[in-house]
Amino acid sequence: MQNSPAIPADLRALGVGTPTARVTPLFDTAAARHLLNRAAFGGTQAQVDALVAMGLDHAVDLLVNFETQPSKTVNSDDFDRNLMPPLSREERDKLNAARRAREEAEVERLERKENQAKANDRRQLVDLKKWWIARMIESARPLEEKMTLFWHGHFATGARTIEDSWHMFQQNQLFRTYATGNFGTLVLNVIRDPAMIKYLDNDKSRKGRPNENLARELLELFILGEGSGYTEEDIKAGARALTGYTFEDDEFEYRDGNHDAGPKIIFGKEGNWTGDEFARLALAKTECSEFIASKLYRYFVNDTPAADLPAEQRDAREAFIRALATELRTQQYEIKPVLAKLFRSAHFYHACNRAATIKSPAQLIVQTVRQYGTPPRQLSALAGACDLMGQDLFQPPNVKGWDGGRAWINTSTLFVRQNVAVYLLTGKRPDVYDWENDETRFDPIPLLSGATTPDVVADRLISMSLAAPPHPERRAALVSFLTSQAHMEASEHSRTIAALALVTALPEYQLA
Repeated sequence: MQNSPAIPADLRALGVGTPTARVTPLFDTAAARHLLNRAAFGGTQAQVDALVAMGLDHAVDLLVNFETQPSKTVNSDDFDRNLMPPLSREERDKLNAARRAREEAEVERLERKENQAKANDRRQLVDLKKWWIARMIESARPLEEKMTLFWHGHFATGARTIEDSWHMFQQNQLFRTYATGNFGTLVLNVIRDPAMIKYLDNDKSRKGRPNENLARELLELFILGEGSGYTEEDIKAGARALTGYTFEDDEFEYRDGNHDAGPKIIFGKEGNWTGDEFARLALAKTECSEFIASKLYRYFVNDTPAADLPAEQRDAREAFIRALATELRTQQYEIKPVLAKLFRSAHFYHACNRAATIKSPAQLIVQTVRQYGTPPRQLSALAGACDLMGQDLFQPPNVKGWDGGRAWINTSTLFVRQNVAVYLLTGKRPDVYDWENDETRFDPIPLLSGATTPDVVADRLISMSLAAPPHPERRAALVSFLTSQAHMEASEHSRTIAALALVTALPEYQLA
């Protein structure tokens, strides 16, 4: 990543004093593309031009108030909720009795039924990944899907532990429903979510034997941030408050007989707290707004480690995050108005915050399709590529979710990143993967908008592809390629595809 220019001392000029500071940034083509890259998954030149024409305020409204845009209904009939039915009480009794009696044939029959259900469920999980990638590509509400992805990484749960793809589908829809809604309401739904309850073992928690996993992660990873504003005693009391929160089949169930209704001290306050009250006590702490503001900042504004920033830029970041936290509290944790003000702030558009985030694998794939208009090819290949690049959808590495930022890039993942872009452009699979070739032809000529000379073609492809200009030597190498004899002898279609393949291989293509 190139060194960022120092932020001017006057933070008000950047809109840092408050996210709503009315220092209107220049909303030109580059700014509109920056907005689409961050608040969406990129876009075509025509979409960029349309945003410029409507101006900053209307452009932000279009993206943030996405309910005004058409949406394909999330149809629960697309997936089978009964692939993983729990064994009936009779079957459980039979299985236990067969094990005690060492009746191997009966044990094998019941276990075979369970194993077949698990195999069917794994196949449905693959379909679920393909469905979500297609939705991200096709959605007229890209911020809705981008925030669904954000919450999936924030409230991280893994399909291998849950072993129920329908529960993962339910959770995905929960995140979509509250994509830009109220964070507090989302938290209260998360502690009722069967996938989360199973993932963090709260279904095993009961009076006298509380399981601390859900209470711990609520404070450490979901609401306050690790080591911020709570003690071990708060976690232990919170675990008692969450006893009785479980599920039956696909639905949340509160079991009063398992709930510890005794007095508990949480954050210095005594009461017969329930799980909901425990969550609300955490949400009321100032540390919550600061934690969520910092995560939104890294996701949408700049994911460079603070230690690597110049002092002046680091100070500006901290000031902006504090202002964003204040806005969250003012808005009572409604996410939509906070994002709208963030996307209108001069700080968001400052040069130091452009090309300052690394595309996640999902962003890389979806943005390549959306900005160039390539065929999506084989969705199973794209899901596999996401996994190879470190973002296996519905299977974050642990309860902390994906680290993101520079963790996305290493010698292995960079190789896949370049290959998947070529695959989308050409349909030809790299020999090292089991992707299928796709003969669907992609016509890149309209992207040139009539540009013919090497210099103009290079600048055209660079401006629509990269969040910031490449190193001058890389631009020169691209122009040199465009003027080479071998290049000029190829068809215009082949020449343009080859040039795009070179552009997507640039280090700058990894940045948004």
